[in-house]
Amino acid sequence: MPRVVPAANRALDILELFLDHPQLSARQVMERLELPRTTVHELLVTLEARAYLISVPGQPVQYRLGMPLFQLGAAFAGRLDLVREAQCVVRDVAAGCDEAVHVAVLDGADVIYLVKFDSTHPVRMVSAVGRRLPAHCTAVGKILLSSLDQAGLDAVLKKGTLAGMTPDSITDPERLRAHLERVRAERVAVDIGESDSAMRCVAAAVRDHSGATIAAMSLSAPIIRWTPKAHVEWTELLREGAATLSARMGYRARPR
Repeated sequence: MPRVVPAANRALDILELFLDHPQLSARQVMERLELPRTTVHELLVTLEARAYLISVPGQPVQYRLGMPLFQLGAAFAGRLDLVREAQCVVRDVAAGCDEAVHVAVLDGADVIYLVKFDSTHPVRMVSAVGRRLPAHCTAVGKILLSSLDQAGLDAVLKKGTLAGMTPDSITDPERLRAHLERVRAERVAVDIGESDSAMRCVAAAVRDHSGATIAAMSLSAPIIRWTPKAHVEWTELLREGAATLSARMGYRARPR
């Protein structure tokens, strides 16, 4: 088995401290990582020599992140592919429930499905990659609408009454606004027969490195399999899947 190099691990530990702190002194690094003074000094000197850290004169000297880290991050972000990353995660989530799992993005007032992994059950959701649906009628759409700022949401709702897909669809803009407030608070959305009376769906946000919502992931099942127990278990599975995809897109969750 290849050996993990302790010095490289410690250098990375130091760099990761700066994710939560714009500047740190050598003593602060020592205290947070509980490393010897000599070890920290040698690592800081090495990282500064390679410009991964920049020293800021003062008493004491402070360190901040250097340009090579920005360049590496930009290279990583530029090579991310939402569809490719989503396909791997969606497959794993679907394997954990044997129900349909989707990833969709917002396009105006609609959602477009980018990725789908289907259930093996004979009775299952009818959907397809590339399908477009009114955002307000779907769980993925409500997650995406809830991420918009006031101006963005106003633009979507400016036409007034919304077209429904079933008798349970939310068609009143003000009722939808109130509903989206709950979605923001709960960080999960449900579709209780709003796009298809025979189906139930739960969705969560997919975020990028900046924390912005770039897509939504959903888990859908027929009402005959949507028991209270399954709802709880599938919601947790879906949350974990969306978090995994977010991490693959560069998102780093911060402690609440």
